[in-house]
Amino acid sequence: MKQDYWNVAEEQLVEKTGKKQADWMKILDKFKAGEKKSNDVVAHLQAEYNIPRYWARTVTTMYLKSKEA
Repeated sequence: MKQDYWNVAEEQLVEKTGKKQADWMKILDKFKAGEKKSNDVVAHLQAEYNIPRYWARTVTTMYLKSKEA
């Protein structure tokens, strides 16, 4: 079964983005990411935190999926 792309190990997330999942969740809560379009959240992460688009999308989806649970 294919693994969901946003389901990544903490070590890999830190290596690729410089932050832990809990840190990203706090950042996106403060940004009120749940109230914005996902593309706007991705663009914000790219612009403000200089992370690659793939990882900005991964972090955004991870955040949104955690809010669904």
